[in-house]
Amino acid sequence: MTKGNILKIQEVTDYQRVENAIDYITKNFKEEPSLEETASAINLSQYHFQRLFSRWVGVSPKKFFQYVKLVYAKEELISKQLPLLDVAYDLGFSSASRLHDLFVKVEGMTPGQFKNRGHGLKISYSFYETLFGAMIVGSTNIGICHMAFEDDKEVAIQVLKKKFPNAQFIERRDEMQLNAQRVFRPDWKDLDEIKLHLFGTPFQLKVWEALLKIPTGSLSTYGAIAKEIETPKSSRAVGTAIGNNPVAYLIPCHRVIRSNGHLGGYMWGLNRKQALIAWESLRTEE
Repeated sequence: MTKGNILKIQEVTDYQRVENAIDYITKNFKEEPSLEETASAINLSQYHFQRLFSRWVGVSPKKFFQYVKLVYAKEELISKQLPLLDVAYDLGFSSASRLHDLFVKVEGMTPGQFKNRGHGLKISYSFYETLFGAMIVGSTNIGICHMAFEDDKEVAIQVLKKKFPNAQFIERRDEMQLNAQRVFRPDWKDLDEIKLHLFGTPFQLKVWEALLKIPTGSLSTYGAIAKEIETPKSSRAVGTAIGNNPVAYLIPCHRVIRSNGHLGGYMWGLNRKQALIAWESLRTEE
């Protein structure tokens, strides 16, 4: 086994430990467990846990605890039907943070490409290690068509090919993919406009575009998205469209929760959803 393979295995193990820590914190934050108790829950020393958690999440465990309390308060406010922007202001989150719809542009595939499931498309794909686990990114000559968190490369490739069974595939890293994965860096100053090339029904595209309007560090609900696209009685259909989101993170389905304040579902895992929301909210505060 090469040194690079050993490092990769260690990185995956570390993410799983941090995921367990996030799960422990979100379930026990009301009891305010100490750093020692939290580290012990995932079988690490305080020193190792502090370093590991800060490296992966980007903030200390203490700041993450503070964030979880804010999210809980936010969910409580949302469940009482207060306006979302008011909630954001009350909790100190700035609506002036950079919106995804300012630098992510959506283009739907042609009717022919949609009907023929990618016939004539050439899709390049590659793999990246992010703060939130391994990710596959696929692109056409127009833009990003697929992003998903997946530790198993073979499974990741199978999922991509199932979505575009008639396309041609090549494992190759291009500038569009590199630019897309830069969103996980602390600083977005060098981020170019990201173009998405999406495969979906008109209704799905409308829902996905609505998600792009949710500010970084803020949350919305399925009902609010339904109203945004002027179909207020379609919350269930909106939830289905969100569940079919082909581009993790760039289309921020992780920012949508239930109207009662509960997180709801997330195809890449609720712990990861919690971590993504935390990371964004803390970046917005900073």
